[in-house]
Amino acid sequence: MSFEGRRVVPLSEVGRSDVSVVGGKNASLGELIRHLRPVGVRVPDGFATTADAYREYMRTGGLGDRVAARLADLRAGAALTEVGAAIRAGILATPLPQGLKDEITAAYVRLAPGERRADPEVAVRSSATAEDLPEASFAGQQESYLNVRGAAALLDACHRCYASLFTDRAIDYRERLGFGESSVALSVGVQLMVRSDLGGSGVAFTLDPETGYRDVVVIDAAWGLGESVVSGRVDPDEYVVFKPVLPEKALNPVIGVAIGDKATKVVYAEGGLTRTVDTDSGERAARVLDDGEVRSLGQWAVAVEEHYGTPMDLEWAKDGRTGQLFLVQARPETVRSRTDSTVLHRYRLTEAGECLVTGAAVGEAVGAGPVRSLAIPVGLERFPAGSVLVTPVTDPDWEPLMKRAAAIVTDHGGRTSHAAIVSRELGVPAVVGTGEATAVLVDGQQVTVSCAEGAEGRVYAGSVGYEVSDVDLTELPATRTKVMLNLADPGAAFRWSGLPADGVGLARMEFMVAHRVKVHPMALLRPERLAPDERRAVDELTEGHTDAAEYFVDRLARGVATIAASRWPYPVVLRTSDFKTNEYAKLIGGGPFEPAEANPMIGWRGASRYYSDGYRDGFALECRAIRRVREEFGLTNVVVMIPFCRTPREADRVLEVMAGEDLRRGERGLQVHVMAEIPSNVVLAREFAERFDGFSIGSNDLTQLTLGVDRDSAELAELFDETNPAVTRSIESLIDVAHDAGRTVGLCGQRPSDDPTFAAFLVAAGIDSVSVAPDSFVTVKHHIHKAEQS
Repeated sequence: MSFEGRRVVPLSEVGRSDVSVVGGKNASLGELIRHLRPVGVRVPDGFATTADAYREYMRTGGLGDRVAARLADLRAGAALTEVGAAIRAGILATPLPQGLKDEITAAYVRLAPGERRADPEVAVRSSATAEDLPEASFAGQQESYLNVRGAAALLDACHRCYASLFTDRAIDYRERLGFGESSVALSVGVQLMVRSDLGGSGVAFTLDPETGYRDVVVIDAAWGLGESVVSGRVDPDEYVVFKPVLPEKALNPVIGVAIGDKATKVVYAEGGLTRTVDTDSGERAARVLDDGEVRSLGQWAVAVEEHYGTPMDLEWAKDGRTGQLFLVQARPETVRSRTDSTVLHRYRLTEAGECLVTGAAVGEAVGAGPVRSLAIPVGLERFPAGSVLVTPVTDPDWEPLMKRAAAIVTDHGGRTSHAAIVSRELGVPAVVGTGEATAVLVDGQQVTVSCAEGAEGRVYAGSVGYEVSDVDLTELPATRTKVMLNLADPGAAFRWSGLPADGVGLARMEFMVAHRVKVHPMALLRPERLAPDERRAVDELTEGHTDAAEYFVDRLARGVATIAASRWPYPVVLRTSDFKTNEYAKLIGGGPFEPAEANPMIGWRGASRYYSDGYRDGFALECRAIRRVREEFGLTNVVVMIPFCRTPREADRVLEVMAGEDLRRGERGLQVHVMAEIPSNVVLAREFAERFDGFSIGSNDLTQLTLGVDRDSAELAELFDETNPAVTRSIESLIDVAHDAGRTVGLCGQRPSDDPTFAAFLVAAGIDSVSVAPDSFVTVKHHIHKAEQS
């Protein structure tokens, strides 16, 4: 379609090939309306002014020549702030051409009938015609105006959008990238307003924006307008949708739900502007979206991604009047989708340090420098390059400083906040949402910011040593022996999805209970036994759930599901809870339910708890969570593993309890393994093989109990040796008997990482798999390959 000479066009007439006509935002909106609306994606109607209209305006009274002259002054050494202010003032003093004004007004009037009112509210957004090109992204550099009503207000907002093409940050960006003033024009998009000020809004990525994992949609949500999420001024809800099960209507693809505090929300103010107000306690505790709404957004996001053929960055809004969801912006994701997933950059701290604050880790790097704590942006001369920027929150005005920073630390914001997005693009490590960085970190203080230790980012005092290495994962050798991962933290699972592992050999449930649930399961079922302060703590944690037991099941199930999704469809072996009594007692409400034991290491732990009166009901909650993961989320790659099972009779009792919770070995593909960590598991291996589908050797406990050596005793450290013949012969015997019975045997432990000879022993003994910490995977893969070759 030819747009030559047209000043205003309906969004329904443009598409992604028309960036030169209406800019990236508007072209993408038109693409959504034309191609995605027919398949159910809801997008508000609107229109856009064209690049030709902008150029016509710049010819008015020689305006373009005056702009070019001022930019020449900038290149000759004039101050950016003075040049930008002069250009914007000149634009606002130059009226829009009458023909353009008339066409904007006429297009606005045509929007009214569908809204059943003469002056519908609209959003007015700038869209640069070179926006979102592969080599540059101008998104967020120009102004937007919301809740604009009436023709006069609309024309004023359009005029101000033209002026915003010459904000200081936009001028600086284009000058650095070599875009001349004639190579970029501005289109103004006008779209019917979604009343998200009365509902909610946020962003959606069709990959994990932190790790680049492609099998999920990540959705951030907050109350009110989307500005609060994009700017990072709130800690939003985060929902994770697992793409492979989206087509299955009987399954729930929402594997991740984290409720943010959402302390504030952005609502409308006068003149198309916004203001921030506090949320109430109910809004802070409540979810912005339910699972059905999250699923709908996930389906839309996947449809958009499939249409564009590339990962996408979307903005959505929920109208508080109608409850309807809308997509309001879409553009290709330009950071993680370009990252080479076949190269692993490995950062590793080589020293210990004093941790000062923690938050969400952005990236996987480490940076160090002196703290520069700021409440508002300052001139570059007041921010030495290599400083660590510490601030409550960032927005585009901070970007010149962020480019000079060694690391960034914020009080507020989530993984899709402005600080997180920009730091990824810059390759600068960031720790966001610390809550207290500006209060704890002191100006001039030397710190090390580490995002190399999982999902939690840490800021250490002083200069902590670290090293960096790059690994090409495509060059890792193939091995007959499976090399799997040990994982515990769902928040870190996607980080390691690029490793060519054969699954997860050990997912530690107790870590998820301790860090995600935090409450002893029996305290949720028997709250009358709790002290008043503990009962209040439980009530606060479980607020928003139908009952306390559902809190446990929901939190645990989504944590397990996240790990299972990260390796789909490869097996994920989930070890049921293996706390010792002293560890259980430290959970909220745990004291009344745990006896004091002289030696908890060989006390009431593992299988012995699951059928006992004191914990059977708690184990039932674990089983409910597992069943939800496999049957409601559809992650049937989860394998259950029973720890510390002393006798075959104990195995029968545990399997009976599981069957009572509708988890029956062999049904719906369910496999149940057993930890081989007690000498009886070796001596009675044939009997255990009749009851379980596989064994996983826990080398630490097996060594401890075979040699009678406390693994935590410093005095006996030299006696604790997994290569002692008593241990290695036990391993060989177990493998022989298990294989004869048609059962698999794996080993989960650190020793194959540290000791190539032990890895070689395992290969020679015929081990089926070895499961190691993710940061040891590459090393062990090489050890195993070398052993197999020799």
